[in-house]
Order: sequence, then structure tokens, then C-alpha cells
Amino acid sequence: MIKGELPPLGLGEAEERAYEALLLERADRVEELAHLLGLPRERVHAALDRLVEHGFARPADPDERGGLPHPAAPAAAIRTLIDRRQAELHRRSAELERLRLTAERLAAERAAGTGAAGVGGVETVTGRRAVDERAGRLLAGAEREVLVMDRPPYAGLDVGGLLARGVEVRAVLDRAGLTCPARARAVAALARRGLRVRVTAGVPTRLVAVDRRVTLLPPADAADPRAYGLVVADARLREVLVPLFEAVWERATPLDGRPPSEPADGAEEQGGGEQRELLRLLAAGLKDEAIARRLGVHVHTARRRISRLLEALDARTRFQAGARATARGWLES
Repeated sequence: MIKGELPPLGLGEAEERAYEALLLERADRVEELAHLLGLPRERVHAALDRLVEHGFARPADPDERGGLPHPAAPAAAIRTLIDRRQAELHRRSAELERLRLTAERLAAERAAGTGAAGVGGVETVTGRRAVDERAGRLLAGAEREVLVMDRPPYAGLDVGGLLARGVEVRAVLDRAGLTCPARARAVAALARRGLRVRVTAGVPTRLVAVDRRVTLLPPADAADPRAYGLVVADARLREVLVPLFEAVWERATPLDGRPPSEPADGAEEQGGGEQRELLRLLAAGLKDEAIARRLGVHVHTARRRISRLLEALDARTRFQAGARATARGWLES
């Protein structure tokens, strides 16, 4: 696994390599595993502890000193972690809803003349033109990073200008808005220029966060002349919004520079019968020989099919393939 490839799992390269070694029974003791991985014994111990902590393995037998933990089936462990992330996302969404209610109260007080813009670190910006101008000023001041969550109708943000200035931009886009081929091609072109973009269904809110210091919540309906956006500068409120973005980002699917409707070269239809069965066998941690027997083919044929599947998923390892397939829901039906 590329380091940081699967941040929601909380695992790095050492943890994944150790996990695959456990699945394939390549070592019997910690010292042997450390030698196999070419890592210090302390680092291997830490990796094994994290695997146990995240549910990817059960502790080693207490009477077997220096023994290795017992690996759990990948599909079950990954689904447990996905459930945890979903629960966290629901919690963040509830906090965001409370923020919206507070903002609506502040906006009502302002309209009645009893409040003022900027109360509680929240500034109200009314009207599409005013929101667009405020967004432009915020983006112009970006120095390091801009985070975007957007859904139709998409905001007209100058992402290309940010990328040209060397600002890192990560965006989560609602899949429903990319059914237009022209829009999908435009997003894919920006991805090839450096935009890190993921897609998902049901983006919970529109959001633009600049350098993690100020966040703009554009209006849900920009066409409504009475619609207003919120500029959040209070640190306590940002502690809700940025983690909300990260939770959605972690569960979204990478676009990888291609429109969502355009599959990777060599990829079969998601959930195709043989491919789905092969994915399930990999996710269950079966060895090549067992997979070949289950599929009724020679072991060399099974290995060729596994290699093609890894290539189609752009995965370096079987664990990464199982993780990506599970996270995308390919194994659910």
C-alpha cells in the first residue's frame, strides 16, 4: 500500500505488509516477520499492535512467547471500520445541523436589527453575487490548501488558478452532478493538473475551507435572491467543519483523473459474477491454491486473473484491492 493511501483505516505501509504476511502465513514468530519485512523488531511490534487495535488481527496466544497475532478476514475488518467512519460522519453531520440552526438564529437577529454580522465568528453574506465575491477574496488569499465539498449546482470556483499558484486543492463532488459529460471532462482535466478529487453520493453540504482558518458555507440554493452564505472564522466551529470534510473525503471514491463513467483500462463491470467471486475470495484471505480450487481453474490461471484484477483496481497488493472493492460496495450484492 502507498503510505497514506487508506487513511480511514489508520494503517500505513508497515501495517499492511505485516497483515499480508499474517494472511499468507509467511512467518511464525515476530523475529522471523521482522527479518522478512526488513524492519526493526520494535516497528513490527508497533505494526502488529495497530492491526489488533483496528480489528485486523486477534492477539497472539498468551502462552506462545514471541508468537504472532491471528489475522482476521479482511472483508469483515474493513466493514467494521467503514461502520465506525459512518457513525463519525453522522455525528459530524448532526453538529453541522446545530451550526446551521445557530446561523439561522443569528441571521434572523441581524434582519431584526438586534444582531450584527460576525457574531460568534459567523458572518452572513446575502445574495449570489455577494457570496461569489466573498468566495473569490477567500480563494485569492489561500496560501497552502483549499478544501471543497460541492453538489449541483456547482460553484464557479477558480480551481485552475489555485493549482497554478501551487495551492493544494482537494474536492469531494456529488456524483449526481457529474452525469453531464462536459462537466465530467472538465473535472478530469483539472485532476490531471493536480486537483485531488473524489466523488460520492449525497454530499451533506457545500463547503469551501481555506488554509483551515476560515470556511465558507455557500447557500444551498444560489438562485434564491434571499439565500445567504456563512463565513465561519471561529476555531470551535471550524473544528466541526474540517473534520466533516475529512470524514466525507475518506469515504468517497478517487476520480484518478477519469470521469466517473469512464472505467480504468481492463476493468470489468463492477460486481460482475466471476470478478465479484474473486474479490470475495481475496477479501476472505484465501491463498492462490484455495482460490484456484474454488474457481475450478489451474493455480496459474487464478494468479493471472488476480493480477488483472489488481491492475483494474490500481492496487499494489491484494489487501489494497479488497479494501478498495469493499469501500466501493462491490462486494455487497
